[in-house]
Amino acid sequence: MKALVLSSGGVDSTTALALAISRFGKENVIALSVSYGQKHDKEIEAAKAVAAYYGVEQIFLDLSKIFEYSNCSLLKQSTEEIPEESYVEQIKETKGEKPVSTYVPFRNGLFLSTAASIALSRDCSVIYYGAHADDSAGFAYPDCSPVFNKAMSDAIYEGSGHQLKIEAPFIGINKAGVVKMGLELNVPYELTWSCYEGGDVPCGKCGTCIDRAAAFAANGVVDPALKK
Repeated sequence: MKALVLSSGGVDSTTALALAISRFGKENVIALSVSYGQKHDKEIEAAKAVAAYYGVEQIFLDLSKIFEYSNCSLLKQSTEEIPEESYVEQIKETKGEKPVSTYVPFRNGLFLSTAASIALSRDCSVIYYGAHADDSAGFAYPDCSPVFNKAMSDAIYEGSGHQLKIEAPFIGINKAGVVKMGLELNVPYELTWSCYEGGDVPCGKCGTCIDRAAAFAANGVVDPALKK
């Protein structure tokens, strides 16, 4: 059995990659890293380092053209600033009625659809991605929700002639739970990058930096990426 893993170079996708490798062996795992027009290339650099660490094949895909019409604050062409506050605070501002400003329009839908085509072409029978419960809380990232995951999984399973399925192993746990699993798998978190800014070191102020710090703190450890 072969698996294709969406690998962004962050905590969640790297943990998903480690989990797939532990289940299927590195020779049966392919990492797919997608550029979507983000403001910096730190994510892709981290994804390359992670793939090299594990010795898995890595495929790159550029979907930036699709997102050039969006003003999402993560994208190069955006006129919006990346919020320097936690997701909890952002959800309070949106009242849980719409996604946060760092939601890239239907990104996971596009990632999974394109991943399905590549996975089928490479004889993979499962796609792993790292969506977790914190991401879908308060409608922050609706394409990380259990409802979305089931809909996409059903569509890809049917659309592939029952050859391919999706697995989101963290869909029912929070980021602290993801980190706990990753620590048990000895994930090289020192190689990963989560910050939405592209500086030399994580900003510590954006939602994903705050979320990441809290997840490691909940496990009683210092984020290995901050030890470098």
